[in-house]
Amino acid sequence: MSNESPTLVKGEGPVTLSPSGSTPSQGSPLSPTSASKGPELPDELLQAGWGRCWSKRENRPYYFNRFTNQSLWEMPVLGQHDVIVSTPSLTSSHPLPWNSAPDDKQSQPATPSTPSTPSTPGTPGAKPWSSAPEDKQISAVLSVFFVSTVSVYWDLDIPTNAVIRERPPDPQLPPHPEVELHRAQLVTKLRQHYLELCHQREGIDPPRESFNRWLLERKVIDKGGDPLLPSDCDPVISPSMFREVMNDIPIRLSRIKYKEEARRQLFRYAEAAKKMIDSRNAPQDSRKVVKWNTEDTMSWLRRDHSASKEDYMDRLDHLRKQCGPHVTAVAKDSVEGICSKIYHISAEYSRRLKAAHTALMKECNLSEGCEPPEVQDRLVYCYPARLASPSPPQPRVELHFENEVACLRYKGEMVKINRGHFSKLELLYRYSCIDDARFEKFLSRVWCLIKRYQVMFGSGVNEGTGLQGALPVAVFEALNKQFGVSFECFASPLNCYFKQFCSAFPDTDGFFGSRGPFLSFRPASGSFEANPPFSEELMDAMVTHFEELLDSSTEPLSFIIFVPEWRDPATPALIRLEASRFLRHQLTVSAYEHEYRSGSQHICKRDEMYYKAVHGTVVFFLQNAAGFAKWEPNAERLAEITSAYQSSSSRPGPAPAAPPGDKDPTPKSIS
Repeated sequence: MSNESPTLVKGEGPVTLSPSGSTPSQGSPLSPTSASKGPELPDELLQAGWGRCWSKRENRPYYFNRFTNQSLWEMPVLGQHDVIVSTPSLTSSHPLPWNSAPDDKQSQPATPSTPSTPSTPGTPGAKPWSSAPEDKQISAVLSVFFVSTVSVYWDLDIPTNAVIRERPPDPQLPPHPEVELHRAQLVTKLRQHYLELCHQREGIDPPRESFNRWLLERKVIDKGGDPLLPSDCDPVISPSMFREVMNDIPIRLSRIKYKEEARRQLFRYAEAAKKMIDSRNAPQDSRKVVKWNTEDTMSWLRRDHSASKEDYMDRLDHLRKQCGPHVTAVAKDSVEGICSKIYHISAEYSRRLKAAHTALMKECNLSEGCEPPEVQDRLVYCYPARLASPSPPQPRVELHFENEVACLRYKGEMVKINRGHFSKLELLYRYSCIDDARFEKFLSRVWCLIKRYQVMFGSGVNEGTGLQGALPVAVFEALNKQFGVSFECFASPLNCYFKQFCSAFPDTDGFFGSRGPFLSFRPASGSFEANPPFSEELMDAMVTHFEELLDSSTEPLSFIIFVPEWRDPATPALIRLEASRFLRHQLTVSAYEHEYRSGSQHICKRDEMYYKAVHGTVVFFLQNAAGFAKWEPNAERLAEITSAYQSSSSRPGPAPAAPPGDKDPTPKSIS
């Protein structure tokens, strides 16, 4: 019975939410519907997620639990089928999470001297599709718990210990599906421009995910108004894009396993280098050097057929050293032209989006950037990012479920998310959103959120999977238990473990708990985990920000940082972290002996949730004096972290290797 898919399910057909928030005729999209009037279930069973449904195939009623997806022919017995893990907030005298968490809604900040829990308004009203009045508050809490056969990848009950100074609302305009759809179309066009420029000017494919890392690197310095497309950067030429394109000239070098592959790659490199130097306006000396070395290599390949793989690789390394500087010199202006062209197109698209968004706000009689409320100079527990402008009415977004996947559609554009993560977003929204108590804008904001990340990381196979990767659950649990970590510096609503985190987009993510971009987040105290995207420029800016924060605070402040062990050559961030005066300890986890959660965890299959890291990871403990006194990385605590990594990587069945990439195939979570 447990394998039968309900044939009449609320939400199996499209469910729409109108701007007025009226309840759809289909009813609840989260559980099967009842097709016959039978005896009412006891309140206790309703609160535990049970409902009475009708099976068309068997032509008789059955009972379905929307939290555990369990189904039974006979009426369940309370306790006998209770497979939900401990929920103390429902069964004990403890208050519900939204009344106890110090950061749910910021209405009464604490005093500077002793940061205390800000008071919170009443619990927001339930979502329009709640199936029973009794479930309106309970369903969101229960939705994050699963049966023992389903892994849980977050813990939203952990309160924050991060304290900040009160801050003004963010000036970005609120999200709207129409604007987000327009942005998606423009970013897709920009990706296509990049592809064509690389083909036409250099005869190569764009380096894998280089466009995604370009977006990350540009946002570190961008002062423009668009949340995604850079428009005001200095310098115009992106170091990240320039470096990655140059690395693939004259050809992209791949990892070699066999001798024939090494021979073929050496031949292709020599041929491409000679062709490039002949077709470009190169100095005569450069032509001579490249021509002599490539012809010598070709001659060696023709006469020596007994060379080993190592011989071919050594010869390739020698050829690159001899020809590389000359090839780079003749390609420099062309590659800079690619970087400049992409940036200026992006700036133009950003202006178009701004005009369209402003026009939409005017149509709704909403002013852009209302007078911000007065901000007092006082310490408060961190709270979600708020927007200065009011949100316009939202259009209809259709929702239906295909097995375990929630599908949201707007104007034919569909985004998908699994049921578990959909329930997670529902709970994050309940904790964090203060302008939509009736959940009237929930579906449209979820659509905008998923679409934004889908557009940022591309739609190729495994594309973006590494850029949003996260630590294993066991490691997060150990960090919280041993070091009081309750906050992620680089995450998103889709991959966060805690309900307090920083992410790239305050406009879409703030409604789901984001505190905004980390580089503009200035905590005074707290214990933090940082697992940044593997963008060299972003990691370098992160180190600068950490040291400024640690230097300016006398309160306990601790950052536990996870970065790749790239030493050939070593990245600036790695060098600076090892030399930091705030470094208390560092440890290294070897390659292939640990793993990460996939950046596509909100949609991927369960057996694709984890992948092995093909590089070592270095863990740095940066703390000021008060932070070191409170969370010292002693031998016992460090042993727990190491043990957590070992337990996470010893689960049954091997985790797949990381998806192929350029310098490293496992860049991580975004902010």
